[in-house]
Amino acid sequence: MSTQRERQRMIDDIESEIDFTRNMIGRDHFEPRVMAAMRKVPREEFVPPELKHAAFDNGPLPIGHGQTISQPYIVALMTDLLQPEPDHTILEIGTGSGYQTAILSQLCRRVCTMEVIPELSETAKRRFGEMGYDNIDVQTGNGYLGWPEHAPYDGVIVTAAAGHIPPALVEQLRPGGRLVIPVGQPYSYQELMLVEKDREGNSHTRNILSVAFVPLVETIPTAGNDPR
Repeated sequence: MSTQRERQRMIDDIESEIDFTRNMIGRDHFEPRVMAAMRKVPREEFVPPELKHAAFDNGPLPIGHGQTISQPYIVALMTDLLQPEPDHTILEIGTGSGYQTAILSQLCRRVCTMEVIPELSETAKRRFGEMGYDNIDVQTGNGYLGWPEHAPYDGVIVTAAAGHIPPALVEQLRPGGRLVIPVGQPYSYQELMLVEKDREGNSHTRNILSVAFVPLVETIPTAGNDPR
């Protein structure tokens, strides 16, 4: 099957999932700009070579170091919840392979992305350069602390499950901005949460959907250590 047909199959699966979850997520479609970015960015370039055959399946895939590339539907949902605009600067916590980052780069002016695992960070940075994504800044570091040098951000997206909503990420969010984050215990179901900061700087949080993410870690996990 051709890549174009496989990509369309992925889009069809996302739309089917939207229909299935509409009562939970409170919407019956995602913004056309978001879906256009999902069509455009080549997901097959962000998965390990041996898994390219599964790149367009509607599920997560391992990318090494105990990390995953998220399910296409979840990538689209989190992007849509973030409501990125062309003049926005977005902070992403959890670069991984860089797929979510690349999607965001099509929708906003600048993406600042952080990854705690140096090997993943370096590989993603090299991949962005090779693919011509030139509006992305990459840093290796602890995502719980955010990236204050470029704050405030119009949106913050976290692609791993935190045990709590990190205060630093809320602080670095611009009034009127949005934070999308899965929260809960590692290796179990969590809640995808949307935090909206109003114009007065007050935060309002609501649960969107039950999800399952790898944990957001503060330091590189080593054998025998709790990865939180």
